[in-house]
Amino acid sequence: MGNMNLRVLIVEDDFRVANMHAGIVEALPGFTVVGTANTLAAARKAVPFDLALVDVYLPDGSGIDFVHESRCDSIVLSASTEAETIRAALSAGALSYLVKPFGPAELAARLSGYARYRRILSGNNLAAADVDAALDALRPRIPEQRSPAAPSPTKQVVLQALTTADGPMSAAEVAAATGVSRATAQRYLAGLATSGDVAVGLRYGATGRPEQEFTVKGPKGSPTVRQNQGSG
Repeated sequence: MGNMNLRVLIVEDDFRVANMHAGIVEALPGFTVVGTANTLAAARKAVPFDLALVDVYLPDGSGIDFVHESRCDSIVLSASTEAETIRAALSAGALSYLVKPFGPAELAARLSGYARYRRILSGNNLAAADVDAALDALRPRIPEQRSPAAPSPTKQVVLQALTTADGPMSAAEVAAATGVSRATAQRYLAGLATSGDVAVGLRYGATGRPEQEFTVKGPKGSPTVRQNQGSG
């Protein structure tokens, strides 16, 4: 599984939150979002996937039921901190339980840990140390921030484009303004969002799925750019 492409299904009743999670997933190498489901019924009809990110409270039932039925890997993302709910999710087969609200870095760390878990368990005749390493990978610890390394030129170009823009920019607009690919722009924007340098919002068009947009944050953490262009 050296070149893994892990397919992720997002099961979340709030489509705005689902799209935020989708942006984090897509920014990570080796992960692809294959669909989002806002109801239990829609999740049950989803295309094949490797990992599901599942909310507990859905309009037509419990995400824990889906975790149990699907028998595929899953991580539960929920605001519920009731011990009974957490035990039920883990008993149903969830590999991990992440309590909302959480930052992009926390979800990204869980996903990266899951990828490591899959890589370790892709081998045969594992040693006890391998089993321990695989299980430990599911509970990653976000490292403390150290002194920043030399700034990346591409990162500075992306930040400059956002800073001089007249309004929030999408990844495609940043790519066009800087000359990098959309995937590269998305990766740097996700990193800037994780570090707290930019704010992430949603842009609603006339039709279709809302698009993420990015704004440089001010000194107190608030966006420095004002009005949302092209939003509904």
